[in-house]
Amino acid sequence: MTAGTVVVTGGSRGIGAAVARLLGEQGRDVCLSYREDAAAARAAVAGVTAAGARAIAVRADMSSPEDIERLFRTADAELGPLTGLVNNVGVLERQCRVVDLDADRLHRILTTNVAGYFLCARQAVLRMSTARGGAGGAIVNVSSAAARLGSPGEYVDYAASKGAVDTFTTGLALEVADEGIRVNAVRPGFIRTGIHADGGDPGRVERLARNLPMRRGGEPEEVAEAVVWLLSGRSSYVTGSFIDLAGGK
Repeated sequence: MTAGTVVVTGGSRGIGAAVARLLGEQGRDVCLSYREDAAAARAAVAGVTAAGARAIAVRADMSSPEDIERLFRTADAELGPLTGLVNNVGVLERQCRVVDLDADRLHRILTTNVAGYFLCARQAVLRMSTARGGAGGAIVNVSSAAARLGSPGEYVDYAASKGAVDTFTTGLALEVADEGIRVNAVRPGFIRTGIHADGGDPGRVERLARNLPMRRGGEPEEVAEAVVWLLSGRSSYVTGSFIDLAGGK
C-alpha cells in the first residue's frame, strides 16, 4: 500500500470527499482544500479520521497562487511528505450559450479550472520529483466527459477548461515520467454531485440518464475508486492515461 500524504483540492463535497474517504480507508493521510463550506469540510475530515488515517482541511481558493502555496505548506507541516495530488476542484456557472458569455466569467472559470491545476501540480512536483530529492508520487487530474462532448448550450467554457486539463495531463506526464511521478486523469460525466445545482440545473443527471448507454447516472464513489487506483502502486506502469467514467457516453 502506498503511504504518505495526499492533497485533494475541493475535497469537502462530491467526488473530492469520496476520494478523501476512500484514501482514509486505505490508510493514507489527507489534506483537503475547501473554499466556503467549513461544515462540509469538517464532515469530510471526520470521514477520513473515522477510518483511522489523519486528515486536515485548509480553507483555500484555488484561483489564488498564495492560497495554493499555503495549502501545500500546511500539508507539509501538519501531515508530512507528499506522495499524491488530486486536482479535483472545479467551478462552473449557470448554463448559457457562448454568445452570452462575458470576459469576467471566462476569467473565473479558466483561472480556477486550468491555472489552479497547473499551480497545484507545480507545488506537487517540487516536493515529489526524484530530481529534486523527492521520493516520487502520483498526480490525478479530474477532467470531465465535457472535454470530449463540448457541452453545447450549457457550459462550453467549462468543457474547454477541461480540454485544457487533458492536454496538461499529457504534457506533464511526459515531462516528469523519469522523475518518479505518474500523471493521469479521470473524465467523469453525469455524476450525482452538487456541481449541477451550481449551474442552475440540479436535476440534470436524472434528466439525461435515459440517454446514456447504461441508463443511469454515476455516483461519486465510483469515480473515487478510479482516482485512488491511479494514486496507488497497483497502477505503477500507468501514466499519461485517461479513464472515462460517463456511463458509456
